[in-house]
Amino acid sequence: MDGRKAVVVSALQFACSDDINTNVDKAERLVRDAHKKGANIILIQELFEGYYFCQAQREDFFLRAKLYKGHPTIIRMQKLAKELGVVIPVSFFEEANNAHYNSIAIIDADGTDLGLYRKSHIPDGPGYQEKFYFNPGDTGFKVFQTKFAKIGVAICWDQWFPEAARAMVLQGAEILFYPTAIGSEPQDQGLDSSDHWKRVMQGHAGANVVPLVASNRIGKEIIKTEHGDSAITFYGNSFIAGPTGEIVASANAIDEDILVAEFDLDMIKLKRQSWGVFRDRRPELYKVLLTLDGQIPPS
Repeated sequence: MDGRKAVVVSALQFACSDDINTNVDKAERLVRDAHKKGANIILIQELFEGYYFCQAQREDFFLRAKLYKGHPTIIRMQKLAKELGVVIPVSFFEEANNAHYNSIAIIDADGTDLGLYRKSHIPDGPGYQEKFYFNPGDTGFKVFQTKFAKIGVAICWDQWFPEAARAMVLQGAEILFYPTAIGSEPQDQGLDSSDHWKRVMQGHAGANVVPLVASNRIGKEIIKTEHGDSAITFYGNSFIAGPTGEIVASANAIDEDILVAEFDLDMIKLKRQSWGVFRDRRPELYKVLLTLDGQIPPS
């Protein structure tokens, strides 16, 4: 790599069944294929162990949650990461005493578990009723020093908030990763947010001058609810963006895919420093961001 800090990232995209073993087997197969393509950091989509169950509010779906320590899928991915020498963020439904989180464990290239991020922004709308299952995350936005890069990892709905991306890059994140489960809207089958979804994250990449990797699922999933069947067709469109927000690799809405792109992080760091967006920040003027209504209480 001629002295450069060159890193190859990958986003996986696939359809899930509602069988854990089948999905984890598929994820492992695709991780291995991404490794063969040269990938160093490989992103699997959100909650890939099964269907996106948040279409319904069902008590029995809490049985899908597992403890962080000793989680069988995390352990399996630790072994895989160590074997291949790759970094794998692993999304899962976490049980923590009486709390539940939409969480992700970051597995380094030697199989070490670097720690946990818990999803901060929890959506609640038709087909995406996550507030029924998940407490708001309490970890705050974090970065993880992996073998290949310092990375920031947030989850799905977090990707709509520029504050989250900026917080991770302020802490030194060199690449942002967003595992996702998003598709059609059960209340309005004519609504397609895929372009909006991509543009928002392209903006995060460009505003922070870092690459960004987004992994989404595909396929139609039908969940039985208290009001009958609910269906979402997940729209894929996984992509990798470069540090000016340009899309350098993208998937379509229907096909399984493995996206791969290489970035020279040293060169990008120089561009980020010279562009001045972090030099010219005025944190003392941003107190309004700490409010919900834009009104700063008198001191």
